[in-house]
Amino acid sequence: MERYRSAAACFLALLVFIIAAVSGGAQQAVRVGGSQEESQVNGRDYFIREYVIGPRDLLEIKVFELPEFDHTVRVSEDGSITLPLVGNVQIGGLTKDKAEKKLSELLEKYVKKAQVSIFIKEYQSSRVAIIGAVEKPGMYELVGRQTLLQMISQAGGFKDTAADEIYVLREGQDGTTASISIDLEDLLINGNQNLNIPIQPNDVINVPVDKLINIYVFGEVKQPGALQVKMSKKITLLQAIAQAGGLTENATKRGVTIKRRDKSGKEINITVNLNDIIKGKKKDIPLQEGDVVIVKQSIF
Repeated sequence: MERYRSAAACFLALLVFIIAAVSGGAQQAVRVGGSQEESQVNGRDYFIREYVIGPRDLLEIKVFELPEFDHTVRVSEDGSITLPLVGNVQIGGLTKDKAEKKLSELLEKYVKKAQVSIFIKEYQSSRVAIIGAVEKPGMYELVGRQTLLQMISQAGGFKDTAADEIYVLREGQDGTTASISIDLEDLLINGNQNLNIPIQPNDVINVPVDKLINIYVFGEVKQPGALQVKMSKKITLLQAIAQAGGLTENATKRGVTIKRRDKSGKEINITVNLNDIIKGKKKDIPLQEGDVVIVKQSIF
């Protein structure tokens, strides 16, 4: 009977191992492709642990053995708080865990190994303003080390009207404000992580609103009509024709006309030979808001 029990135990252990191996692989796949919300929660827990307490932070302090010690206090400008029994305590510059340990040591004369917990209700000492073309502009807590894209993600991401260049305004130690320019195309499309800079307390992230303009392409193109583009993109004649589906078989590359109004409102006509631009003999022409491109039909 003992032999059968041993064999059964071995079989059961093997079965458990196989199930664990299979489920472990499944769990790994879930973690890799897990929800963004889950990863943000885990990241937030890490940042809260690493956050350094500073002036104007609002702390909720509780001691399991001394309920009369429970208080909600705001950190003063010099980084201190005042609590019953222990008086004035310098807590600025400490992480949550280190602050809990310090208060626990101060309470040793009243309770041995006091269980102190600190909940940071407001992160006033480390806040960042995000303004402009984001989904949720406003003030955001800077918990631990966060990058530009992480902060933009907290603000709901960029709007379609966001410009291709954004700015991080940062106050220096001498009181002057520096403006850091970030090329979004280089950051997001080319993946230049040097532009995904760490954000510092009191930074202002300014995402300018880009103006949408209309360009019109008519005549011998496959998809004639209006094109809506960002002004910052500075669309050119060849790009506009490409976005309109390209030339038809009946189109002529000679004598393409750009109709444009000058500052006084007077209409001017610009005649262009596309062959010269394609061959590099002449530069492509940047288009302006309201330009009308007319591609004529070949007479041959």
